[in-house]
Amino acid sequence: MLQSKPIRFLHEAISELKKVVWPAKEQVVRLTLIVIVVSVIAGLLMGGLDFIFTKLLALII
Repeated sequence: MLQSKPIRFLHEAISELKKVVWPAKEQVVRLTLIVIVVSVIAGLLMGGLDFIFTKLLALII
């Protein structure tokens, strides 16, 4: 029996998802915390630079 392309795609996607090795909970938590910390640091750095450049530009103008 011929399957339609969307049905075949779903079967293949499910088959591939069964092959995935999912990370352990500890690894997910650790990597999530790393992403949060790096994001906060990057945000503070960019915010600080923006503040400094705004003040410098105000002095020039």
